[in-house]
Amino acid sequence: MNPKKILMLKGHSAGIGDILRSSAAWRSLKEKFPDASLNLVFLSNHMNYPSHTLIENHHLLDTFFVLDKNKMQNPKGIIENSKEFIKILDKVKPDIIIDFEPYGLETTILSLIGRLKYKIKTVGINEVFPRGLLYTLYAPSTKKFAKLTGRKLPLNYTDRDYVVLYALGIERDNTQIEIKETPKGKEFRLKLKNMLNLPQETKMFGINIGCGTEDAVSRRVDYHLIAETTAFVYKKYGFIPVLFGAPFEKSINEEFLKLFKSKYPDIPVYDIAGKTDILEVVGAINAMELFISSDSGPYHIAVALRKPTVAIFNFDNKEAYHYNDWTKCVVAPDISKLKDVFKAIDEVMSNAKSSNVS
Repeated sequence: MNPKKILMLKGHSAGIGDILRSSAAWRSLKEKFPDASLNLVFLSNHMNYPSHTLIENHHLLDTFFVLDKNKMQNPKGIIENSKEFIKILDKVKPDIIIDFEPYGLETTILSLIGRLKYKIKTVGINEVFPRGLLYTLYAPSTKKFAKLTGRKLPLNYTDRDYVVLYALGIERDNTQIEIKETPKGKEFRLKLKNMLNLPQETKMFGINIGCGTEDAVSRRVDYHLIAETTAFVYKKYGFIPVLFGAPFEKSINEEFLKLFKSKYPDIPVYDIAGKTDILEVVGAINAMELFISSDSGPYHIAVALRKPTVAIFNFDNKEAYHYNDWTKCVVAPDISKLKDVFKAIDEVMSNAKSSNVS
């Protein structure tokens, strides 16, 4: 195959990290087919989610489309989405359709429209036989893929996209996720220190306590752990702490600041929660020397920007880990694991110094 226009189907969570993790696969496709355009159709359960704006502006994608996944639950909605998908096919005119989803029929139905109506070659995953026969070419099941490639189950979130790419002879080879700052992000980065009334030579580090949604509370980092970590970075490296967060996470930062100021009244802390849109968040993270975060979207953005990053987990969740020189993931549910966090910070900063990662 030597496609010139690739249409990708994705229907997983609308979370920032979940979509951004796919950028490694996009990079691998670009390396395999350097002259091909990449076009993504995302079936989302949450329309107008911030991650859509983030991915819409991703430098590896030529076009990005969002369909309402909820409509695929009834015949009328399937027909509506099918008509919209046909419009996308007429616009993109792809040579090949790659369905990244191993489960469900939503993306399979769309790929079949391309295969049957337009004779477009399709690639999917034979997760359960005979699902693979619905595609022109299919990859083995996730379980068989793991066995063939020597990976452990459950697969890392980034590795999951390489199941279907196995059918095209594409392997990950430690390819990492990536993102670039948009002009809007750069504009915010350049004005950030003025906005905070900080001298231009000031070095900052970001803290994302995050996890403001109800389903993510279990991933929120312990305030006492973050307080001691903040003080450690400020005293050892001289970086000024900047708190990140969505508008609805402003109250989380305020609770943390009450605790922190009671213990360290002389350490300056700046809070930009709710003052950035998703593109400006990328610019703000890019301005940091170090980024410390819970398991949430900004963590993945920092990794994609190749910023020295320490992700703090309350429980072991290797599916969400990144493995590279600029990222350390630490299981630290409480202050008893503080030394492990300090060690991770020192390691990523040492790596950054020796390789100019940041």
